Amino acid sequence: MDLKSGYPFWAVKNGLLTTFPQLTRDHQCDVAVIGGGITGALIANELSQHGHHVVVLERRDVGWGSTSASTALLQYEIDTHMTELAKQYGETNAVLAYRACADAIMDLEALAAGLGNVEFERQKSLYFASSEEDVASLKEELLLRQKNGFEASWLEREAILEHYGFEAPGAILTELAATMDPYRMTYQLFSKIVTRGSEVYDRTQVAHMAQHDQHIALKLTNGATLTCQQVVIAAGYESQAWLPEPVAKNRSSYAFITDPLTPEMLGELQRTLVWESARPYLYLRTTQNGRLLVGGDDDEQDIPKRRDDRVLEKAQGLADKVRALWPSLTINPTFSWAGTFAETSDGLPYFGPHDAHGPNVHFAMAYGGNGISYSMIGAKLLRALIEGREHPLAELFSFKRHI
Repeated sequence: MDLKSGYPFWAVKNGLLTTFPQLTRDHQCDVAVIGGGITGALIANELSQHGHHVVVLERRDVGWGSTSASTALLQYEIDTHMTELAKQYGETNAVLAYRACADAIMDLEALAAGLGNVEFERQKSLYFASSEEDVASLKEELLLRQKNGFEASWLEREAILEHYGFEAPGAILTELAATMDPYRMTYQLFSKIVTRGSEVYDRTQVAHMAQHDQHIALKLTNGATLTCQQVVIAAGYESQAWLPEPVAKNRSSYAFITDPLTPEMLGELQRTLVWESARPYLYLRTTQNGRLLVGGDDDEQDIPKRRDDRVLEKAQGLADKVRALWPSLTINPTFSWAGTFAETSDGLPYFGPHDAHGPNVHFAMAYGGNGISYSMIGAKLLRALIEGREHPLAELFSFKRHI
């Protein structure tokens, strides 16, 4: 599966940071993690840090799939409003999901501090109404968040124009958000788990999985076999190939990054993620050196060649939307790209076993707009399941929530 098109900034900026070997011999471990992106890295780090011997298998180079195309907006705000989740699963579960995402940002911050050089920065988040018709639902959303202790406030049109320099009928300003370089963090995490005695192999693909009474055997395409007690399938948007039927819809999302802009030009954008209520939504953030990273204009395209052909046109369309909001900004799409993006019907992820594979094969499907935050939650959730402990989100984030 071709997961990206064009020139994702993180891969261009960082290059191939570290090389890992292929697994070409029969081997064994406690937990095999299939997938060498940011999700697999966070899960492998959590498990190896707590005494599990982990082997990570990545069929490409590490971080070269969807991770390299991620725009890495770290938010506790789920694509589905808390008000909507409350209608589906009850207010307690909705708040639990949002609170877990907020905690995940702080967990990622602590993790980044121990790694260094992953460009983690705390930010605010401005979620603006795309039209007057969206103001009422955003105000309702704000009230529910405030009721449950989330630090957020309402900005009227005049305050948005004064502080952020663009016109919108209203916005929720959230105090907790962040950005980082997901590609570099993936490599840093994998390097760290290797120092603990766990292992990472790239250019290593699983051909077949066979379950036995006491173990699981992963037969590789090169003929070698990896024997383990537990498997975590963290293969991003390719993970659905392991399921009898899809649980999310694959789409394409588009992005570009500008040349560095001056602090004077960026103003509050240096410290704030910005996104809108329209769906699909426009969103943007900055990098540490002042580049503006813009994304959105998602579509239902899932054929790589057709997605490839749309990258430049989509980048220009996104640039036009930013220029319409901020006519004074110099918007030049220096690098533009697209990536596969998946959405679940409720905006929540899936973590844990599926009936098709039994209790020792776990899925890590951190789908949606805040996939990295979900991955941080999933790392702790899956460790709890593997260790036979309960986790407060195990049921809500399981495949059983729609049964």
